[in-house]
Amino acid sequence: MFRWPAGSSILFVLLLVPAVRAQENTPPSPTSTNTLRQLTGLNEELQSLAARIAPSVVKIEVSGLTAVSDPATPNASFITKESSVGSGIIVDPSGLILTNAHVVAHSTSVLVTIYDHPNESGSHPEDVHRLKAQVLGLDALTDIALVKVDAKGLRDLKLADSDLVRVGQLAMAFGSPLGLENTFTLGVISATQRQLNVSSPVIYLQTDASINPGNSGGPLIDIHGEVIGMNTMIASESGGNEGVGFSIPAKTLAFVYNQLRTIGHVRRGALGISVASITPELAAGLGLSDSPGVILEDVVPGSSADSAGLKPGDIVIEMDGKKVQQPQQVAVILFSKQIGDLVKFTLKRSDATVYSVDVAVTRRPRDPESILDPARLSENIVPRLGIIAVPLSPEVEKLIPPTRGEQGLVIVALTAEGKATSMDLQVGDVLYTLNRKVIDSVQRLRDMLAQLPENAPVALQIERDGKLQYMAFTNPD
Repeated sequence: MFRWPAGSSILFVLLLVPAVRAQENTPPSPTSTNTLRQLTGLNEELQSLAARIAPSVVKIEVSGLTAVSDPATPNASFITKESSVGSGIIVDPSGLILTNAHVVAHSTSVLVTIYDHPNESGSHPEDVHRLKAQVLGLDALTDIALVKVDAKGLRDLKLADSDLVRVGQLAMAFGSPLGLENTFTLGVISATQRQLNVSSPVIYLQTDASINPGNSGGPLIDIHGEVIGMNTMIASESGGNEGVGFSIPAKTLAFVYNQLRTIGHVRRGALGISVASITPELAAGLGLSDSPGVILEDVVPGSSADSAGLKPGDIVIEMDGKKVQQPQQVAVILFSKQIGDLVKFTLKRSDATVYSVDVAVTRRPRDPESILDPARLSENIVPRLGIIAVPLSPEVEKLIPPTRGEQGLVIVALTAEGKATSMDLQVGDVLYTLNRKVIDSVQRLRDMLAQLPENAPVALQIERDGKLQYMAFTNPD
């Protein structure tokens, strides 16, 4: 195999230099002139875009309290102060700012820095404003939070229609990676419907625009200067950017933003159906031939789907004009719908009849998430499990299905960076005991976990869908 001799790369560069210099006096061709003009135009447009967008992107500094353990005293836990940096998007001149939930979760202090004229020489101290912010609400499932500062006349950004985003289009990431405010990187959209967890309906835009820790909550911008996504996470083996970044689509941002602004939490709707994949065995058993789609396993009596005429055994071919081939697609489409919206179904009956019908999205009955009070969020977090829970009480019992026990905790949300999913804990679960000890308060659960050594066995007795069961795992760090 041919190998360059040692030092040959230097020789190679040196040999090129005379050739380049010899061409310096050669008149440029019309093609190169046009290319230079185009590059100059692109250069100026990017500079103009950066100057226009940057004042609407804020730096967010967060302080909070977290529990840590001392190896010398494994049965005791200590509270320590931690700080972190993220980014945010001004979405309303009155001081409303969108960011990631994991940026402000567990915070005791949120400080927002706004730059009037970033990256300009000779800028003045009055161009920088540092303001305390209040968390108005957050949604752990989508990892979106809304905060507010006391200010007026801020420069806001418009949320684009992310359904129109296409692979290959230019994308620009803004934010404060590693705490370096007013950072601007350029790349393209690598994918538009990236579902990172098959059990979650959340989808992401994928981009190779450089994203690093600290970019979380900052905008992904198109060439028109509109927000197509919120930079949220990266896939990395090194911990830094490797060209695989993920952004929450602007359509999801708009859906969550409107609810956090008005009611402080997100209410999601339901249709009253459950679906399943059509496996070869199921198709053969039911006599289905050439049936792309998913099958309705159940239609809840009295639900909007039942009222619209959907029946168990129907094959869902399309929803809102999009072909459906996997059950996850049903959840993804429903995820972006608000209560009162209509979903257009195209279905096929067992007699091969194809029909279309609109089904209304209705409020989920006895929704555990409706219990969540953003103002008291910190009181209800169990960081080790990555859950937000509330004690059973007469008021809570009115909002959830009947429970088997009188004392326990109801999981009403999962935290953005928690481990609940790996433990198979879900919203709506009722926690009764931990290693046979009764759980009667959130603080009691936190204390019991803190008193157990790291990796000690944990056996939770829970109730799910009216049935008691045990969840066993090791005590997380």
